[in-house]
Amino acid sequence: MASVTTVVKRDGNEGKEEADYSIKPTDSAPTADSSDWPLLLKDWDKLLVRTGHFTPIPHGSNPLKRDLKSYISSGVINLDKPANPSSHEVVAWVKRILRVEKTGHSGTLDPKVTGCLIVCIDRATRLVKSQQGAGKEYVCVIRLHDSIPGGEPQFARALETLTGALFQRPPLISAVKRQLRIRTIYESKVIEFDNDRHLGVFWVSCEAGTYIRTLCVHMGLLLGVGAHMQELRRVRSGAMDETKDLVTLHDVMDAQWLMDNTRDETYLRTIIKPLESLLTGYKRIVIKDSTVNAICYGAKLMLPGILRFEKGIELNDEVVLITTKGEAIALGIAQMSYVEMTTCDHGVVAKVKRCIMERDLYPRRWGLGPVATEKKKLKADGKLDKFGRPNEKTPSQWSSEYKDFAEGTAEQTTVTEVAMADAPAATPSKPAPEAESSPAAAPESGRKDKKRKKHDGETAEERAERKRRKKEKKESKKVSKADEEDSD
Repeated sequence: MASVTTVVKRDGNEGKEEADYSIKPTDSAPTADSSDWPLLLKDWDKLLVRTGHFTPIPHGSNPLKRDLKSYISSGVINLDKPANPSSHEVVAWVKRILRVEKTGHSGTLDPKVTGCLIVCIDRATRLVKSQQGAGKEYVCVIRLHDSIPGGEPQFARALETLTGALFQRPPLISAVKRQLRIRTIYESKVIEFDNDRHLGVFWVSCEAGTYIRTLCVHMGLLLGVGAHMQELRRVRSGAMDETKDLVTLHDVMDAQWLMDNTRDETYLRTIIKPLESLLTGYKRIVIKDSTVNAICYGAKLMLPGILRFEKGIELNDEVVLITTKGEAIALGIAQMSYVEMTTCDHGVVAKVKRCIMERDLYPRRWGLGPVATEKKKLKADGKLDKFGRPNEKTPSQWSSEYKDFAEGTAEQTTVTEVAMADAPAATPSKPAPEAESSPAAAPESGRKDKKRKKHDGETAEERAERKRRKKEKKESKKVSKADEEDSD
C-alpha cells in the first residue's frame, strides 16, 4: 500500500514531522452523518448491515412528507388535557374538530388531572395498547393534615421508602374493580416542601396503572399525620413529555380553522406528529421494499428480507419493522438475537405482533419464485383446480414433488390415520332424503368434519391441558381489560 507522507516545516512545532499523515484505504465509502435524521431513521448508519443490495420501489413516502389526509390518519397529538373534562370527552372533541373516523388515548386521566394525553388518530389507534402500558411521570402537590417534626428530610425519607414494588388498592371512587394489585414506583424526588402550610411537591416516575392518590394516602400514614392529593399533572406518557410538542385544544381548533379557511396546512402539520414518533424507543429492523406488503398481510419476517438491524436485539424482544424511507410497518417479536441474524443464512427473524401499515401501499412481491410460477402455469392449463389442488389431469411428478405446507405435517396425518383405523367400523346408514335434496347439507357437514378433525387423536391429558390454557387466556384478558380502564 502506497502512503503519502506530509513533510512539516520546522517552525517551532518540532516532532510533527515524525507523524505519518497518509490516506488509508477503506472497505466502504464514507457515509452521511445521520444523527440529525428524523424519527426512526436517526443514526441509521450505526445499524448492523445484513446486506446493502435491494431494489427500491417508488411507493410509500417519508412520514413527514405524506399527503395531508394520510398524515392526519397516521398521526398522534401530544395534548395538554385541561382540568374538569374527562379524558373520553377530550378525545371525542378532538375527533369532532378534525372530522376523523377514530381516536384513542394512551391511558385515562381523572377529570381534575392535567397534562400529557397522547391522542392517536385513525391508523395510529393501533398503537394505543403499547402506549397504555408504557411508563408515566407525574408532578404531584400533596397536602399533609398536620406539620411533621422532621420537616423536609423526614418527608424525603418517606417518599424514598415508597419506591419499588408497592401494594395498591384503587380509591373508593374509581373506574375499575377495587382489587389489591402490585405497581412499581421507579424513581421519585422532592421538588419543594413547606411544613408551615402543610404542602409538598414531588416528582414520581411509575408503572402504568399506578394511583398517585393512593400513594399520597400511604405517605400520610407513613408520616403519621395523614395526607391527601391536592393536585396532579402528568409530565410524561410513554414516548412523549410536556417539554416537546405539547399542544392545547385551542391549538387543534385553530389549526383546523386555518386549514378550512386559508388552505394552510402548516399549523396542522405542526400540532400533529407522525405515529413513528411513538416508536423511537424500540429496536429497529430495516427491511427490503419487496418484503413490506407480505408483512402487512401477516407473513413472518425471514432473514433474506433484512437490510439492517439494531445491535442488542435478543430473543423475544419487541422490535419495530421499518421501511428504507423510515415508515413503521409493524411491531414484532424477535425470534432470533442480533448475533444469529449476523451469522445465519436462513430462518424466521420476527413474528408480527401488531401490523400498523395499510395493505397494498407497496406492491405484492410474492409468488414470483420458480415453484409458484409453475403452479400458476398448471392452474392456467387446467392441470390444477382454481385452488391449486390436484385433479385428474395433474402430472404425477408434481403430485410426488410438491409439498403443501398449509395441509399440516406428516406426523399429524399419521396420528389421524391411526385414530381412524382404531375406531370401530360404523354400519353405513342410508342418507336422509332431506340431506340428499338440500344443497346446503354438504358444506355444513364439511364444517362439522373440520371441527371434529381439529382435536382428533387427542389424549385426555392433552385435552385437559388445552382447556387449562384456554381458561388462563380468558382470565388474563379479563385482567388486562380491567387495567386498561384504570384512572391514573
